[in-house]
Amino acid sequence: MESLNFIRVAAACPVTRVADVRANVTNIKACIDQAIEQRAKLIVFPELCVTSYTCADLFLQKLVLDEAEAGVEEIRAYSAEKDIMIAIGAPLFSQTVVYNCGYILFNGKVLGIVPKSYIPNYEEFYERRWFTSGKDIVNRSVDLSFQKEIPFGVDLVFQSGGFQIGFEICEDLWSVVPPSSYLSLAGAQLIGNLSASNEVVSKSDYRKALVQSQSAKCMASYIYAGTGTGESSTDVVFGGELLIAENGNMLNRNERFQRENEVVTSIVDIDRLNLQRIKNISFREAASTVPFEARKIQFNFKKTDFGTFDRPIDKHPFVPSDAKQREERCSEIFSIQAAALAKRLEHTGLKKAVIGISGGLDSTLALLVIVKTFDLLGYDRKDIITVTLPGFGTTDRTYQNAVSLCKKLETDFCEVNIVAACLQHFKDIGHDPAIHDVTYENVQARERTQILMDIANKEGGLVIGTGDLSELALGWSTYNGDHMSMYAVNCSVPKTLVRYLVRYVAEEETSAEISAILLDVLDTPVTPELLPKSGEGKISQKTEDIVGPYELHDFFLYYFVRSEFTPAKILFLAKSAFSDRYDEETLRKWLQIFLKRFFAMQFKRSAIPDGPKVGTVSLSPRGDWRMPSDASRNLWLNDF
Repeated sequence: MESLNFIRVAAACPVTRVADVRANVTNIKACIDQAIEQRAKLIVFPELCVTSYTCADLFLQKLVLDEAEAGVEEIRAYSAEKDIMIAIGAPLFSQTVVYNCGYILFNGKVLGIVPKSYIPNYEEFYERRWFTSGKDIVNRSVDLSFQKEIPFGVDLVFQSGGFQIGFEICEDLWSVVPPSSYLSLAGAQLIGNLSASNEVVSKSDYRKALVQSQSAKCMASYIYAGTGTGESSTDVVFGGELLIAENGNMLNRNERFQRENEVVTSIVDIDRLNLQRIKNISFREAASTVPFEARKIQFNFKKTDFGTFDRPIDKHPFVPSDAKQREERCSEIFSIQAAALAKRLEHTGLKKAVIGISGGLDSTLALLVIVKTFDLLGYDRKDIITVTLPGFGTTDRTYQNAVSLCKKLETDFCEVNIVAACLQHFKDIGHDPAIHDVTYENVQARERTQILMDIANKEGGLVIGTGDLSELALGWSTYNGDHMSMYAVNCSVPKTLVRYLVRYVAEEETSAEISAILLDVLDTPVTPELLPKSGEGKISQKTEDIVGPYELHDFFLYYFVRSEFTPAKILFLAKSAFSDRYDEETLRKWLQIFLKRFFAMQFKRSAIPDGPKVGTVSLSPRGDWRMPSDASRNLWLNDF
């Protein structure tokens, strides 16, 4: 399948025999074939894999150096007519010194040679006995017996179209400022590390942390290939660790200590990396101020087919899939919300909060945040004024849950039925209450907001908004109705995450009685309850029947705002993530509705109250999302 700016990369650990170049070359070729079969476009091998890393003083033998060059030549010839970049490790003898190098091969040619910058000479490492640092080598070339004028230095970035690739070698990553930092600032989105890092207790954890951290700092994909168990075990053991990370996330890794050729691959998203760099002004400023000029070595992939799309795509990108991590995330978000509200209450000097409680998810979460905040500040829960405002569509289930929750939490509970006020308002504006249109619905929402605001004025309290991030994205609120409050604690919590937050409180932070109410709230369909209930007294207006499934809209929102992807790419990812739930026609329908509503409803987001950012996606017009209210949506709708 063609790109969408995805590329499959590979890290390989061939079986190694110490100083046996012929055997090593055979295994390297086998790994190349395996990577090609999996449609990889880049394969990174371990440090000095042509000779093995543990040759020690044999690196000074002319026979070994000559055989290493012959091995590189054989692999170069083998790469002809193969649409894959190959990075292999071998020594280079040049001008009376030996360098520890990465040879970058493509389609029968050595594109460049990258020397190791930092030569370790401590503890079990004695590389300076054999190798010279190449950290100051730029704008140079070298001749080999089979190819002349080969670019040589630490300033090489290899470019095919929009793909840019840089390389460093083992210890380089352990340095204070790795060469990959400069290569990334010069444009490289893919960094290969040819490595020979031995195993000691807990070192693997440290290696993984280094790789993930550097990929995050560089906003790059980091492909790490460590040499394996075939190395000499005279004093140390090598585990053959293979790691592929992207912007701080581990995409793939192997099990160490394997005894056969091993190749791991993953699909890297170049768009994601590019767009992250565009948004990050610190990256841009560093790129413009760091005194490093790269030599761009041009080559051309014939195709960017990545094969089967096996990159994991989470249906719920806002929600961690790991249960322990999800619990930690919920606890942290809950604390952020409470800390934000505590600051606002302290600043205003107000010690009362007013909230409308519907028995639905959002108002339930907001109430739980208020309770946690009041407990944090040592305020009396009786100063939390909870108001239920039943109207034409209120059902017994939501009403009873609202009443029970407020009372069990020991708040100051009151009820204001809005039916009479709304009927009077219909009469005042000449609206037939039998016509259940947008006016019918919005009159109720605005009546509720007016009541809450007036109670807050009367009691000296703060009206706490309940709307969530998903509703902001879709504009699923009444302008100057539930759209408005004095502080909005849920404003950057998406609907899919609201559920988990409420469940977290039910399971971890409250009594069994309150937990039972919360679990029933979780089981209630999402609804604004603005249309009359059914003849059986059931909910007649279900939000997801009207605007679509929130799990889809949250998915679209994440990739549209967080990743800045095109609708065509979002649709592609949605098809991969939701293939077991929705067909393509359904996904297209709801993506189109998402885009239409997102653009049409920006005017509401341009006038929202303050509220805390809790995750990577926020739609605050004062911070993360600044968009004209009258922007055309046509470009995005036409994309797919």
